[in-house]
Amino acid sequence: MTHDNITTNEDSLTTVPQTIEGWCILHQMFRIKWRELRVLDDDERRAVAENTAEAIAAMEHRADGPSAAFSLIGHKGDLMLIHFRKTFEDLNAAELEVSKLRLGDFIKSKSSYLSIVELGLYEFSVRLYAEIAAAGIKSGSPEWKARVDAELTKQRAKLAERLWPKIPANPYVCFYPMDKKRGEAKNWYQLPIDDRRRLMHDHGLIGRRFAGSVTQIISGSTGLDDWEWGVDLFADDPRMFKKLIYEMRFDEASAAYALFGPFYNGIRRSPERLIEILSGTK
Repeated sequence: MTHDNITTNEDSLTTVPQTIEGWCILHQMFRIKWRELRVLDDDERRAVAENTAEAIAAMEHRADGPSAAFSLIGHKGDLMLIHFRKTFEDLNAAELEVSKLRLGDFIKSKSSYLSIVELGLYEFSVRLYAEIAAAGIKSGSPEWKARVDAELTKQRAKLAERLWPKIPANPYVCFYPMDKKRGEAKNWYQLPIDDRRRLMHDHGLIGRRFAGSVTQIISGSTGLDDWEWGVDLFADDPRMFKKLIYEMRFDEASAAYALFGPFYNGIRRSPERLIEILSGTK
């Protein structure tokens, strides 16, 4: 069967790279209603700040996934909360917990982003599909699916640390969503998987050159939010975000096929610093 000139059959399964998933992630971006907050007397404002800091401190060390607070720089908001949780139910609980804080009366949601930590397995998938085909196993058959599932189970165990990372303690964060192009001239999803594998391999080499300077967490959001991936970068020097992304612009996978969404840059805030900011003491 065909649809829009794209052939769909069992063999098309081998054009789709496998992925493995970890934390569910929610980014929340807020504007603080400073005017309403300043109307409170000093004791009330301090109480709001301490209630917020206490909740964030508890969230930072949750067994079912951490959270972190960041002051946003620029017009896109004042506060960004990042939550890592095991399930969507846990993310919803975190969202509701934030809304019930005393601070909830003094913040307005500006944006949010929902995604899941994702490791794309291009190299692994191309190699695995070739091995299965060489064994004479038909694509899409129960045996094929069992073989793929077994290998993915091994990969999840091998890469568990990358699927379930801590939120890095670096002071600076840069978050942005992105897509792969599906335009008239360039369509990532119609490229042969070997071409996509090569491009992603070369793309990954750039990120490796920044290892130690930038920690990167990629999350998938196809079917979950308005873009296909979310990217979180953490660093001690925010200039490294510019250097990394600038260099990647010249990489073929980005130059020809990447579309970038809005960028959010922030500074990690400890519960103690949140008290100072919200109470107006510093």
